[in-house]
Amino acid sequence: MPRMPVTSPSRLSRDAQRLLALTEALARSGSRLEDIYWENLLGDQLNKLLLGKKNKTVETTLDYLLASDINAYEILVEQAETLSESTTVALDGGDYDALLFSAPIVAWTRYQLPEGELTQDQAGALASRLAAHIAAPGARLALIPRLVNFDQMPQSFQETRNWTQRLALQALSLANEPCPLGQPSDSEGMLADARFVVGVIAVPKGQALFRWQVRQEDNSFPSRQQCHEDWSAACADALAALFTGCHVEYLQPDAYYVNSREADRRIRPLALKAAVTWLQTAAHLSGGELRAVIAGCGESSVEEYRIGFSTRLSNEVVYGCIWPVLSKEEALADGLEAGHIDVPDEVAALLKEMGVADVRRLPGIYPAEFCDDCGAPHFPNPLGEMLHPELPEETDLGPIHFH
Repeated sequence: MPRMPVTSPSRLSRDAQRLLALTEALARSGSRLEDIYWENLLGDQLNKLLLGKKNKTVETTLDYLLASDINAYEILVEQAETLSESTTVALDGGDYDALLFSAPIVAWTRYQLPEGELTQDQAGALASRLAAHIAAPGARLALIPRLVNFDQMPQSFQETRNWTQRLALQALSLANEPCPLGQPSDSEGMLADARFVVGVIAVPKGQALFRWQVRQEDNSFPSRQQCHEDWSAACADALAALFTGCHVEYLQPDAYYVNSREADRRIRPLALKAAVTWLQTAAHLSGGELRAVIAGCGESSVEEYRIGFSTRLSNEVVYGCIWPVLSKEEALADGLEAGHIDVPDEVAALLKEMGVADVRRLPGIYPAEFCDDCGAPHFPNPLGEMLHPELPEETDLGPIHFH
């Protein structure tokens, strides 16, 4: 979310200043031909940074643009994502296009989510099903041999480019270096999350990457929807044992960054459903006994909505859920503007659908407070106080493990 830059343009590094100048030039371009000129120069600069020594130049420049020029910020984000999730590799006198992709699996449960380890048979089944239903015929594939979560995925554009490069070389049988994985956080008790199939599709330069790009004999193209349905059914068959006791959605495999955002978006309602279901079962609180309070939290704008749950007979918070804001439109605190996405209304409708009859919305923006001792987020009560959640003593805290 927007925050003030820590440096002025003159104090940015030389590489960051050049990146800033090229991005602003592209933002001012008045024709497609001029766009192409600036995009090529910007691409050269980004490639230099992404393939260089570890640095945060791209992220530093984005921090500055986020507060000073949102149009240029969006241009640089798009270019950085494109060049970190795709590359070109030379092989046998020809060039291959390689794209880093992911296939998110979003799940929620009242029990325990699987960590993501795959057997050799499961990993092989996913690869064969990707080849059959998603990748274009003849495309080469390489996959990370496990399901990964958000914490294990790249945290910078350089790290993403590193994954792209390593998997592309694997797909073309030029090298076999594994992708470094981040350290996963403790997921004990987490009721909703995403797991990702991550890999690279490589094809001769200019050819189709995905099956829905390939023209059929009747001159039509397969639909993305049909490819998705085939993939979803195939995944359910291959991974049923892994996700026992979970409600699962297998999302459309697509480019890495597009699907990271889509998984974020799809997890939010699932996390809320999981929270209410868990309170009803583990804490033995029916929807009629629950009261939910929605508060927008952030600094100058809403960065997330926090939903605090209490009983109808008390103002103590027993549980909480966070609904992150994923777009500028969602961050608007005033729901009166045309086209505005009114997140609190969406959250309230979902809560009522889950049987929570008493749902309240607090006006204004609250600070996103955390516990000094344990780091847990605080959640709103009906009086507008941000409190540490404390579960009733009779709550059954032990999740059931199926995995």
